[in-house]
This record gives sequence, C-alpha cells and structure tokens, in this order.
Amino acid sequence: MAVPKKRTSRSKKIIRNTLWKKKGYLKALKAFSLGQSIFTGNSKSFFCNKYQR
Repeated sequence: MAVPKKRTSRSKKIIRNTLWKKKGYLKALKAFSLGQSIFTGNSKSFFCNKYQR
C-alpha cells in the first residue's frame, strides 16, 4: 500500500535550490569566458577564422 512521504524541510529545499542555481551560474560563467576568449583571439582550444565572409 502506498504511504505518503514525509515533507522535505524548508532549509533542505533552499540548499538544493541554491546548489541547482550555482551549477547554472558556473556553466554560464564558463561559456561567457570561452566566448570572450574566442572573440579576443586568445582561445587555445578553439580555432576560428575572424575574417570570414
């Protein structure tokens, strides 16, 4: 028989939410940094032709 689960505490919910948001922030920061390095031409991992027509 199905039994209802206990409610998750508010503090645990906030901690999980904060970690979830932090992961997204770090991914965005990394993507921005990579884009910036490609734009300035300092990228070591990507090759891009700046003067493409």
